[in-house]
Amino acid sequence: MDYLEALDHLDSLINYEAMPRAGAIEGLSLEPMQAFMVALGDPQLSYPVIHVTGTNGKGSTARMLESILTVMGLRPGLYTSPHLHEPRERIRIGGETISEEDFALAIADVVRVEDVQGLGPRTWFDTVTSAALLLFGNEAVDVAIVEVGMLGRFDSTNVVRADVAVVTNVGLDHTDGSDGWRARVASEKAGIVEAGHPVVSGEADDELLGLLEAESPSAVVAMDRDYAVVQDQIAVGGRLIHVSTPRGDHEDVFVRLHGEHQASNAATAIAAAEEFFDAALTEEVITEAFDTVTVEGRLQVAHRSPLVVVDAAHNAPAAEALAQAVEEEFGGGSRRFLVIGMQDGRDPAAVLEALDASSYEVVVTCTAPTPRGVEAEVLAHAAQAAGARVDVVADVASALNHAVSLAADDDLVVVAGSTTVIAVALSLADEW
Repeated sequence: MDYLEALDHLDSLINYEAMPRAGAIEGLSLEPMQAFMVALGDPQLSYPVIHVTGTNGKGSTARMLESILTVMGLRPGLYTSPHLHEPRERIRIGGETISEEDFALAIADVVRVEDVQGLGPRTWFDTVTSAALLLFGNEAVDVAIVEVGMLGRFDSTNVVRADVAVVTNVGLDHTDGSDGWRARVASEKAGIVEAGHPVVSGEADDELLGLLEAESPSAVVAMDRDYAVVQDQIAVGGRLIHVSTPRGDHEDVFVRLHGEHQASNAATAIAAAEEFFDAALTEEVITEAFDTVTVEGRLQVAHRSPLVVVDAAHNAPAAEALAQAVEEEFGGGSRRFLVIGMQDGRDPAAVLEALDASSYEVVVTCTAPTPRGVEAEVLAHAAQAAGARVDVVADVASALNHAVSLAADDDLVVVAGSTTVIAVALSLADEW
């Protein structure tokens, strides 16, 4: 099986990232995935794991952890989702995306075991997760950082045993928002905690901490109770922060990422790494790790003149963080234009309100290039309700080109929403 054949096989599988999942959480089970990993030889039990979940920030936190562990001299595996351009981006070893050949071989190994075991069709995410965990075992990584796909307890990644669990936050996503939603979501995220091992929480909410404690961890290390961002300042090209943890005090840490929320992500990554090593990180390690970390598609400057900033803000909390960063770090005296395309399962009105859509000269709505893409007209109605002037351009590339054509060299174009829209923007950036 070569790379294209591996992609063809994945395209033949049910993909809940491209279509909504039917049914409630109560109907989910981890048993099929557990049984399959047994058939693979349980490779995920051959290396330590830092397991990361959260409504927002888990991808950035995972990349920061990868950078810290690499600087510490380890060879980490990293599994994240979704991808921007191609599936193999989800799997990294030693700080590098795996090759097409390695991806294809891992998928082929998974398919071979499926055939031998006579197993029925499995999902796209199950298959890629199995391939990643198998590859980490085959490559003998020193540690794997594994990002949850959705929630936690019944997520395919929860076949791992977390030496350290990380819950960045609990927000309104992947839920209908009915009464008690926060407790239900928090309970599912708490399901990644391994009894007798620590969990790091990016929130100190009493309800969440109680649910984490119920999983019998060795310790619950919580933001603003046990560790904190003591100081956070905007700096050229990122943030200058001061982080306090149970094991140390880290001043003048430069994080080469934009957005106040990245200060919290950085503090959580430091706290989690210190729990993993059971020791304080040195200033040299922290300085080098955060000076080199990058997170594609998160407040990323894709072009200058006009300034184009892309961010995969797809729910209201992420949109609020983006709006704050735009105001603090990219606003200036320029005019602002917004391009947005979203997937279903989110609340367009809440996202556009959080983005402060009315502050933009024009909001250009498009239809995200995925079966779950919300129609551009639907987004337009939500933007208009938020007080914005709207242009509807359904095709993503055309929408992006339209916004850039409206902007002068000193203006700002913000691209937000689905990763599928962000991927198109990054692919076009060199043409503007």
